Amino acid sequence: RRVLVKHPSLFWGDLSRFSGEYQRMFELVRTNDPVLISWLRAQFADAGIDVLVLDEHMSIMDGSIQAIPRRIMVADEDKREAQSILAEADRIATGEGA
Repeated sequence: RRVLVKHPSLFWGDLSRFSGEYQRMFELVRTNDPVLISWLRAQFADAGIDVLVLDEHMSIMDGSIQAIPRRIMVADEDKREAQSILAEADRIATGEGA
């Protein structure tokens, strides 16, 4: 899925390249796992990838039932690198390597 985001203030990371224009974003993953979200944010920051987490506040409001997953969005131009980082997270979670 792809969305257009106009407000760069929603991003986690360096905002200088957005300058108020629309940014095409790619939905990388939907998850309620706060550890995965935190790990992805750290890995993306190290890689220089800006990340947008949609529905973060909605998922907090639903309490502990976790009915609304958070959506991790990255710019289209960062899609391949972000997918490889997500694949690394999967390998770590399954015990296939670090």
